Amino acid sequence: MRNKVIRRQRRTADVLIAIFALAMLVVVRATSAAESSCTPFGDQPAEIQNGIVSGFIARHSPSCFRGETLGPWRDSDGTERYACLYEPAPTASGASLPLVVFLHGSLVNADSVLATGLVPKSKNADLGPGAPGFYLLAPEGRETSHYYAAPDDRGLGWDNWYRQLTPSGDMTSGGTSYKENVDAAAIDHFIDLVNSSRKVDENRIYITGWSNGAAMALLYALNRPRIAAAAVYSAPDPFSAFMDACPQTPVDHAPASISELQLFNPHVPIVHVRNACDIGGICPNALRFVAQLHGIGNQVDDVIVDSDGRQVSNCDPACGTNPNGGGEISASGAFRGFKNHVRWPTSWNDAMLEFLKKHPRGAGPAR
Repeated sequence: MRNKVIRRQRRTADVLIAIFALAMLVVVRATSAAESSCTPFGDQPAEIQNGIVSGFIARHSPSCFRGETLGPWRDSDGTERYACLYEPAPTASGASLPLVVFLHGSLVNADSVLATGLVPKSKNADLGPGAPGFYLLAPEGRETSHYYAAPDDRGLGWDNWYRQLTPSGDMTSGGTSYKENVDAAAIDHFIDLVNSSRKVDENRIYITGWSNGAAMALLYALNRPRIAAAAVYSAPDPFSAFMDACPQTPVDHAPASISELQLFNPHVPIVHVRNACDIGGICPNALRFVAQLHGIGNQVDDVIVDSDGRQVSNCDPACGTNPNGGGEISASGAFRGFKNHVRWPTSWNDAMLEFLKKHPRGAGPAR
């Protein structure tokens, strides 16, 4: 009886995935009709959508099961922000420990860190040097508009489209004042909070993320010199993907026009794990991102995996070939891509953590 119930649940889940994937297939092929006034930092700041049902978990603060809830803290838009903190066992020596920041995907909240396997890893994984374990910080995004297809056109997530992440905060360009990206400021706040209250190894502050959170993690790491390295999963290109009205090319120098964006930590070590068949054509979209960073001397470790988590050489063309994402994707490709995308690659956790361990701040470009 129990097996029949499990099979029925799996069939239901597959049907729901198929419906969602087909919806994504239809809308991701459409061009955006939205008009946007581009800035030197890409799109305008995301519009707040408070009061809507955000994805699968309709709540304004995470439960932080078996962790500590940080917040509320009000950002510059007046939104109450929260984060979850998971701590390792205290060390006998009182040694400083690494900090890993996890950014959740869109339409889910910070509690999705529990699906990654990183919480148990934080108790005893060796990110060196000294005692095992690391602090795991999972900030929560906001309910805003997104440049994604419905139903992900609004909800919980991160604004990687307004790219004013200058480390000094608010700035003026061409006589116009541009405030700091609100989500980046929130991540700054919670890192500062943990750093001031715990013994954090400031040379080993790392960031990871999933989907939209991975795109934000890449944008954040590339602009925050205190981030030693990034290890992300299934990130759309944070500079140009899908219906983004104001794409930009990342550069390591003063921009020549608003079509370029200067990075302030351009050579941060990065490993990007993604699926050969991923949602919305993310795989070829990520190839363009990698090529752009290679062009400024950042040798991104690019890891493409199949549905079983085995590393492969190429993207699956049935799941998209457009470097901007979307494009011609088969119905079966849309289904497989979505199914792969919503599973964190737990079999790659050790390799991703080992990559971070090898790249403390100041270690240089060695891979």
